[in-house]
Amino acid sequence: MRHFLTTEDWDQNALQHVLDRAKALKAGASSAALAGKSVALVFFNPSLRTRSSFDIGIAQLGGHPVVLDARAGTWPMEMTEGAVMDGDAEEHVVEAARVLSRYVDMIAIRCFPKFQDWSVEREDPLISAFARHSSVPVVNMETIVHPCQELALMMTLQERLGRVENKTFLLTWVPHPRPLNTAVANSALLIASKFGMNVRMLIPDDVYRLDDRYMTAAEQACRVHGTKFEIMTDVEAAYTGAQAVYAKSWGALPFYGQWESEGHYREKGAGFMVDDAKMALTDDAIVSHCLPMRRNVKIADSVVDSPAFLGIEEAENRLHVQKAMMEALSREQDARG
Repeated sequence: MRHFLTTEDWDQNALQHVLDRAKALKAGASSAALAGKSVALVFFNPSLRTRSSFDIGIAQLGGHPVVLDARAGTWPMEMTEGAVMDGDAEEHVVEAARVLSRYVDMIAIRCFPKFQDWSVEREDPLISAFARHSSVPVVNMETIVHPCQELALMMTLQERLGRVENKTFLLTWVPHPRPLNTAVANSALLIASKFGMNVRMLIPDDVYRLDDRYMTAAEQACRVHGTKFEIMTDVEAAYTGAQAVYAKSWGALPFYGQWESEGHYREKGAGFMVDDAKMALTDDAIVSHCLPMRRNVKIADSVVDSPAFLGIEEAENRLHVQKAMMEALSREQDARG
């Protein structure tokens, strides 16, 4: 059975097929792929775009969304195999996944890392356990990666740039008052490199390098396409000639869960906000952000309110790519009987 946990498990052709279908759905094509079916949306973390776009998309495909707030509306859940459940958790993910599979036709999970132990959390334990024990497809609504955001980003890039191969994509770290999950940054590297872009990652210090898993995946994909993957700390060099700029803040993995020690390095990025001066160095680049976004901290008002900013289009495209992905998973499941 096929899940959508990470784009690492899907090749470029399969993802392009989903993107092409998303474009057709956006243009007005109809689908009743989920008619008579239900999808559980399990949220361990808050959401605005993800919850609304999945809820609406399922309804538009003829299905019934079952929204579960796992922070307050369900039992505290254990995910460790062989755990002695004498703590707060009342239910194990094994039973949760198996029971939900008897009720619904698809399960979508949103669960951020807990910022306790990256060596454990980098394995994406909760959604991986759901996928192992579920008998229906499982979709990632953001964990340590955000594959639906990846698809929305690539759809938006293709809409504005046309063919993205050999174009230069800059993922830039930007300031934020506190350290954040690396999921969107991981995903930006994965999708840009998989689709044949030259990828630059701008960071204020090497401590902001992402997990080797995603760095290596980007390097390998760029090697296959004959493109470049570069890690840069020089702001001017990174922006010069870029054709797409993607802004995101994330915490430094060497200080994972111990953020008080990260402050010195975070200060190095104080001038990393995307502004007009930096954008003037680019090759008339577009700029985007996954949202929510702190104006005049991550990106200046003048850039956000310019025609170059595609964050709203990217957010809209979440609806279309998620519908296309759920349609593809549902039809594969139906074909298997």
